[in-house]
Amino acid sequence: MLSRFLASIDAESATARLDAEETRHLSQVLRIAVGDEVAVFDGAGREFRARVERIGRDGAAVRLLEAYEPVSEPLVRVTLVQAALKGERMDEVVRDATMMGVAAIEPIVSEHMAAHLKPGGAPARWSRIALASVKQCRRAVVPRIGSGVTFADWLTRDESRQAGLRVLLVEPSAGVEGHPASVLQGQRPSDVAVLVGPEGGWSGREIEAAAGAGYVPVTLGRRTLRADAVPLVALGVLLYLWGDL
Repeated sequence: MLSRFLASIDAESATARLDAEETRHLSQVLRIAVGDEVAVFDGAGREFRARVERIGRDGAAVRLLEAYEPVSEPLVRVTLVQAALKGERMDEVVRDATMMGVAAIEPIVSEHMAAHLKPGGAPARWSRIALASVKQCRRAVVPRIGSGVTFADWLTRDESRQAGLRVLLVEPSAGVEGHPASVLQGQRPSDVAVLVGPEGGWSGREIEAAAGAGYVPVTLGRRTLRADAVPLVALGVLLYLWGDL
């Protein structure tokens, strides 16, 4: 199996270029040399088998040899709106949500959040984690990682209002009995925003505000799951219900 790298691809000239960071991984970590074959993808759905032609400090040049059929993306475009979690838990959410095929991950600041995140302060490492997960699961699309906004600001953003379906995951103690199957509404949606809370859960005000903005509150059952497990379980259940796994 060929090592995979994110690249700027020019299909007309059958060439592609890796940036300095990807080149360092290629040459210094994996010890790939000129003449070796690799796989390159553009993060938007295209992937090619390629041969390394030049390696420099500023980047690497490759020659495209053959187009690959990339792993298919989910039919439902999912935006995971995740209240930031502490430390490595958020890293794991980014990794696993990318693996599940989400189109975007929007970190948000909520009332009961234990993590230290300010609006606009999403760590750059989350983008690197998403890229690493894309390479591992053989996706050719890199999900967009938001910069971080407050819960209230997210509810008023165009991406939230334009989602065909809006789902709010709540813990069992919230007293909501909505089941994931209830969001099917007889057909598979094309765009979905899934809101998942922090370790401390949503406040009553947040649940009320989300419901007022069109979000359907649902729970994953009677058991209280770890905060970092909720998005993975929810995405698996929803994509299965939509016949999109």
